[in-house]
Amino acid sequence: MKVEIRARAFAPWEELAEHQAHLPPGSYGACAAFVGSMRDFNEGERVTAMTLEHYAGMTERQLRQLTGDAARRHGLLDALVVHRVGALQPNEPIVLVAAWSAHRAAAFAACAEIMESLKSRATFWKKESTPGGERWVEKNTPGANIE
Repeated sequence: MKVEIRARAFAPWEELAEHQAHLPPGSYGACAAFVGSMRDFNEGERVTAMTLEHYAGMTERQLRQLTGDAARRHGLLDALVVHRVGALQPNEPIVLVAAWSAHRAAAFAACAEIMESLKSRATFWKKESTPGGERWVEKNTPGANIE
């Protein structure tokens, strides 16, 4: 499993292909992936830029823990999480979550669980730039309910 937080832009589909190339051929039957990108709107306002901050060291540990928990729960063969921090512009990828398993149900479930856990439990702070000034985001976008 790989978990990485980066201050530079990344190409999610290249990351996915590169990671998958290191998996043993024939070892998996499914890969589910999610890519989250920066929107140019939030809470009814236009957003022109965003800065993502994290608690270095702690956030990586949190991501490794929640990814490992989901991997064990769903019997994953592998998982990948790449998350941006720093200055972002609309349409730039923020997060890539991928899960490999023998069957699609486990890959889908684990990918969704990792993403929702990341949004609700990992220590990230978002500051948005709007035409009216800067503001800290106080709540996450509602997501799926994970059982």
